[in-house]
Amino acid sequence: MADIGYVAIESYDLYGHSPKAVKARLNALGLGLCSSHAPFPSGEDAKEILDQYAELGARTLVWSLEPEEFTSLDAIRRGADRINKAVDNAAAYGMRIGYHNHFAEFRNSFNGRKAYRILLDELDPRVVIELDTYWAQTGGVDPAAVSASLGRRLEFTHLKDGPALGMDDYMVPYGEGVIDIPRVVRANPSVRWNIVEMDRSHHDMFELLRGCYDYLVSRGLATGRR
Repeated sequence: MADIGYVAIESYDLYGHSPKAVKARLNALGLGLCSSHAPFPSGEDAKEILDQYAELGARTLVWSLEPEEFTSLDAIRRGADRINKAVDNAAAYGMRIGYHNHFAEFRNSFNGRKAYRILLDELDPRVVIELDTYWAQTGGVDPAAVSASLGRRLEFTHLKDGPALGMDDYMVPYGEGVIDIPRVVRANPSVRWNIVEMDRSHHDMFELLRGCYDYLVSRGLATGRR
């Protein structure tokens, strides 16, 4: 990743390594840590989660609710309450909580309102937003329009391309799927990090990541190390 030119990563699990070892490796490669995917620290394991990611040096922890948590208004409110408790727990560590969507948030509606909008209204305003633009489109909405509507609350986007059919999709190089990557990237100037994410692909993963980097940087949609 560092050789390709990426300036930072968003971590997902530590794969058996200590936070100290991962942090040291990132520092040695000159890679920043823009955020970390980690479960909401709101249950009995909250302290363990926060201690681990504080040692890693993470400042923002991002996670999602499950699809079944968008099947009723009460379920959405219970999910929001769990996230809001995480906000207070993280604040004691000087850390923030972010919310990452999938597509149930956009497919499900109640009284004419998307579940996503209901959730955002229930969340503590300190929760930052990470918009997965691919899953938003999979959910049947215009990701660029959603991005623009989020204003300054939106700090992170996940960018990937593919057919936008469902969770088992295989990702393709930018420009070969149905996502209008340039329009999505330009939709909201408040975004601090455009994160290249490829869940799975028939392409070689590192060649795919290299191509995505070149696509973004060559079009002036992002900056890198080269």
